[in-house]
Amino acid sequence: MFQPPSMTGLGYDIHRFAEGRPLILGGVEIPHSHGLDGHSDADVLSHAIADAVLGALGLPDIGHWFPPGDPSCKDISSLKILEKAAELIRDKGHELVNVDATLIAEAPKILPHREAMQANIGQALGLPPERVGIKATTNELLGAIGRREGIAAMAVAEVK
Repeated sequence: MFQPPSMTGLGYDIHRFAEGRPLILGGVEIPHSHGLDGHSDADVLSHAIADAVLGALGLPDIGHWFPPGDPSCKDISSLKILEKAAELIRDKGHELVNVDATLIAEAPKILPHREAMQANIGQALGLPPERVGIKATTNELLGAIGRREGIAAMAVAEVK
């Protein structure tokens, strides 16, 4: 069977803001007026990265492994989702090379929390923090993100 030298996966996620919830991004609680709505901790960054890793393996998305209606997944830390993705990589005899992600939000500022996010995500995936790229951009006040209705994230992962 042909084995490619590496495989790449793409992930995307978006969550709307919700009052009364903490804002968790990359496993870091960030001071903000609103958190994100979701069945888990709604960590949009970790979700996008997990889907990128699963996609690189040709596996179903995180909803397959952590169904939104499953009571055991209620408020689960999305770092646990990343740990499961890393376990699936190892189970298939592969190695995660790196991940790169971009958060899309008008607020809050991400840079002050970037290193903590890299450390958390790296630990969950078994990667050194320098192989976890995290960037942020705004949506230039366009669309739902521009109206500050939520946060989105895109990610890519390379597996060999």
